[in-house]
Amino acid sequence: MIAERATVVGAGSWGTAFSLVLADAGLDVRLWARRPELATRITETRRNGDYLPEIDLPDEVHATADVDEALEEADLVVLAIPAQKLRAGLAEWAPRLPERATLVSLAKGIELGTGCRMSEVILQATGVAPERLAVVSGPNLAREIAERQPAAGVVAAFDPDTADLVAAACASPWFRPYTSTDVTGCEIAGATKNVIALAVGAAEGLGLGDNSKASVITRGLAETVRLGVALGADPATFSGLAGVGDLIATCMSPLSRNHRVGVGLGRGGTVESVVASIGQTAEGVTSCESILALAREAGVEVPIVESVVAMVADGQRPELIVDALMRRQRKPEKA
Repeated sequence: MIAERATVVGAGSWGTAFSLVLADAGLDVRLWARRPELATRITETRRNGDYLPEIDLPDEVHATADVDEALEEADLVVLAIPAQKLRAGLAEWAPRLPERATLVSLAKGIELGTGCRMSEVILQATGVAPERLAVVSGPNLAREIAERQPAAGVVAAFDPDTADLVAAACASPWFRPYTSTDVTGCEIAGATKNVIALAVGAAEGLGLGDNSKASVITRGLAETVRLGVALGADPATFSGLAGVGDLIATCMSPLSRNHRVGVGLGRGGTVESVVASIGQTAEGVTSCESILALAREAGVEVPIVESVVAMVADGQRPELIVDALMRRQRKPEKA
């Protein structure tokens, strides 16, 4: 099977950028926007002025706010909804999904209350067979993707044929998808790196330099690997694009929302004021407590994640990031 038509559910920055990826790979794309006025503006201007105002969208991308129009004859349904809104959104969409469509998750988070990864949320909310599901991860900052800067990503699926199908649908001269069957590893890496990016941003906001930030990144990766392996992931996944690749991009780039929120917190801002100033979802803020709960249930120590939760959820001082790094008991690095 070859995918010819795709629907992207969610016209935020990453959903819009990925619609451009699919169009450049040769697909006819429907981009669904929740707000009719946004869909109209995209149609009239060929730009998403709310999220990527300087990017011209290909003619193959058609914006709509009509669910049925968006889903008509879709081979791929790409879910670009924030993690904490995905289940509620699927309650509306599930009955209308094309019978044979492959579902693709772009969200990187862990659901509050349930501790579910996004693939688990999708399977529970739609009842589709696991073989019809894929997730996309990797160092994919939306603006750079939309600017067609060369980048690579990972398509993970339970069924290798599904991974190949989705990879073929988003492969272009400037976007190189690799495939994987480690859905758990890709999702844990993608969710946890957002939390680590908050910590790195806080360190920068405190005025700390590259040595400090590199140390937080590295020990944050160790926490991510421990958690992922405890949940059944392949440790090799965390050395690849979905692991260290995504972690570096998210932790170090000023384009990363999670990094920017961390910088604001490190400079003394409140979570509410910093998030409001950015105006978009920072998944690390909304998922950090869920990730900590997963780690505790699995018996995994995650001191950097703990410090981020204390900073985000409890209003504690950002210097806790330094404490988490420097006041731990000495031990071998791999422990």
